[in-house]
Amino acid sequence: MILGFFLIQKPQAKVPIKSNPIKKEVQKNKVSWQKDPSKLNQKIPCFCTCFPYFYISKQLNFPPLFEFRRFSKFFRIISNCIMGFEERVMEHDDVKQAKQSLAISLHAFSDLSCVSPVVFLFLLKESYIYGKSKATTKFRALQQQVNLALENAPQPGPAVFIVRCLYVLPVFESHADGFSHLIVSALRKFLKANTNSPDLLEAQDLAAQLFFDVVQGFVIHDERILLKLIEAVDLKLVNVDKALRSSDAKNLTCDKAETFMEKYIHQHIESQSYMTAVSLLEQFNIRHSGESLLFKMIENKDFRAAEKWASYMGKSMLCVLVQEYVKLNMLKAAYGIIKRNNFQEDFPDVYHKCKESSLKTLAEKGCWDVAEERAKNDRQLLEYLVYLAMEAGYSEKVDELCERYSLEGFVKAKEPEVHPLESRYLHLHELFIDDIVWVDEADSLQKATSYIEGCKVVGVDCEWKPNYVKGSKGNKVSIIQIASEKVAFIFDLIKLYDDVPEILNNCFIRILQSPRILKLGYNFQCDMHQLGHSYQKLDCFKRYEMLLDIQKVFNEPCGGLSGLVKKILGAGLNKTRRNSNWELRPLSQQQLEYAALDAVVLVHLFHHIGNQSQAVDVQEKNVKMEWKSHIASQIGDTKMSRKKDVGFERKSEVEAGQPESS
Repeated sequence: MILGFFLIQKPQAKVPIKSNPIKKEVQKNKVSWQKDPSKLNQKIPCFCTCFPYFYISKQLNFPPLFEFRRFSKFFRIISNCIMGFEERVMEHDDVKQAKQSLAISLHAFSDLSCVSPVVFLFLLKESYIYGKSKATTKFRALQQQVNLALENAPQPGPAVFIVRCLYVLPVFESHADGFSHLIVSALRKFLKANTNSPDLLEAQDLAAQLFFDVVQGFVIHDERILLKLIEAVDLKLVNVDKALRSSDAKNLTCDKAETFMEKYIHQHIESQSYMTAVSLLEQFNIRHSGESLLFKMIENKDFRAAEKWASYMGKSMLCVLVQEYVKLNMLKAAYGIIKRNNFQEDFPDVYHKCKESSLKTLAEKGCWDVAEERAKNDRQLLEYLVYLAMEAGYSEKVDELCERYSLEGFVKAKEPEVHPLESRYLHLHELFIDDIVWVDEADSLQKATSYIEGCKVVGVDCEWKPNYVKGSKGNKVSIIQIASEKVAFIFDLIKLYDDVPEILNNCFIRILQSPRILKLGYNFQCDMHQLGHSYQKLDCFKRYEMLLDIQKVFNEPCGGLSGLVKKILGAGLNKTRRNSNWELRPLSQQQLEYAALDAVVLVHLFHHIGNQSQAVDVQEKNVKMEWKSHIASQIGDTKMSRKKDVGFERKSEVEAGQPESS
């Protein structure tokens, strides 16, 4: 299908113009149609072959604006005829419901050799208006078509054609801005792939003229469009100078292009449009203003423009910017410039100060392994990390770092003294657990499964290595902990999945999908998602039965599991190792105890609900009475099904580990 062609039925083979019957029809009715264009509408149904409208327009001597001022009905018929290509999106909400479709009309734009900018833009507008999809979908589809269209011989060339379109676009009013961005983006993409476009020099001169016409108010365009066009065609001062000397720009007072551009850019600086000003200074290679402009941008907190300007001006200006950032205590921004430009030797103290600040932030978040990774090969930073661990009372991390990197002279870290009435951390031995069992092979997996099947209530939790690289793929779940009141099993999912995936799948189906074992979790929806995403080939993580989320039972708005444990059991959980590297093998004893505690404590919280003979307050009484309503009997690919009343034969089995309270 070809832009600007009438297409009412299947096109026949093209007939040479000399023998084409439509030419005869045009010549025959030329005088009549010029006097009364409405008569042309009556003849449209007879145009049953592909014939370019521009030929009719030329024969009838219609002026450009006549095409859409007095010929709107005619154009609507044209656009309806050529909009044959449609993308349809079928939405199936229900088998019983009728199918609904969305459509967007597109142009093939397969031949622009004789299409004027006016026709091109009008049909672009008609395609957008009559398309039935959402605005964003239509815009993107048209953008793709325009990208392709510039390859199809627009005259006198793609770049000049787009600039001429920009002259016409203000007539389209509400569509002008959107279409301007669309076609300039298409031109920029085209010129990247076709750097030697033959019409580029002409387009640069025409773009310079358009720039002056906009500045003088003859043509209305957003200045962002101008900037995009200037960058797309790589406008130079020599083009601006040509436009200045043209007859259309005689009323301008500047004799030199550089002087004119400096005054124009100064207006942007005064209006605090710093990014536009810097882009223009860089485009036209104007290096005046210097530090004064940099300080203005910093004063007005336009740091993005300040960095762009400093990068353009060179190392000396970047060094000034680093110094200003340090004065403002913007260490992260200063560190970014130092690292990107290899200024470590120029700012050694600032660089280390920034690195230390980064390590401290990671340590405060409990990301010790990540902090250690970033401090590697720098003894000064490693020693600082040891001091941070000592301040946090993280004695095992102090010993670990000193031993691994042969750091001497550090006194063994002391546990911080805590007043008896002040908060402290809960320890595993206080819960009287008998054993922590590491499971990483088939035999121990089978034994652990048999033990868990004999339990009525178990706590479930899982851990994975944190990922701090933005946009990168998340890490797989490394371990899953399942604990009774006395024994905690820690399953090495990574090794079991690699070695015995079928046995792993069967065993966990027996546990997680058993209707006879009540599984306790805390915000377990997140863990379920991570497990399913990590091990998509396993069926065991696709469905769960008899799951109770402790978070929903107590409905604590803040504090997390540690806050809830502190409220119920009198001491919180030490979350220091939460963000450690759970893919290390073997795990440290501290990691094993942390993992086991997270699962075991859920069982103790569950028992607390019924072990109190009298409710402390109304809220706790409601918790005791309503915990059963939060049991999810099934969670999986289908919608969650909840039992509002556990009134079935398994009730007595679950409550064997949970005393009933009235």
